[in-house]
Amino acid sequence: MSTSCVDKKPHSQKSKNGQDILADNNMLSEQQLIDNVKKAINPEFNDWVLFSNGTYIILEDTTIKDKKEKAVEIMKENGPVYVGSPSGDMSITKLTNTKGWVVGGDYYGMYTYVDPTELEAKGINNPKDIDVGLLGRDKRDKDGKFPKVIFVH
Repeated sequence: MSTSCVDKKPHSQKSKNGQDILADNNMLSEQQLIDNVKKAINPEFNDWVLFSNGTYIILEDTTIKDKKEKAVEIMKENGPVYVGSPSGDMSITKLTNTKGWVVGGDYYGMYTYVDPTELEAKGINNPKDIDVGLLGRDKRDKDGKFPKVIFVH
């Protein structure tokens, strides 16, 4: 068996021009998001960083001194989505230790948590993988363009 990395308060961010940007996961508080991601990650991985829209990066290099700084660097470089490029790729994993899914992309160790309530808020009550994947990819794109770390493990 191979090892996998996966086992109603709005988050406000500022864009480059100073406008507030609200994350898609405004159905979850930051603590709820953190709790669900903790349950989603294989406990074998101890070093990870969570961003405000639900994207997290697992850092396998335990020698990294500043995990937050490294994760922001990775997020800025690999988080934004460019349709038609590998950054638009996605894989969906249904979670077993918590509700929801994680959406992976082309960067190993970068995943985005999607909660069922986020899809329900968009009127999607019986989501297909494509619904989950597109929302997760959109959330990762927002984290990549406006990275805001909310938790470092």
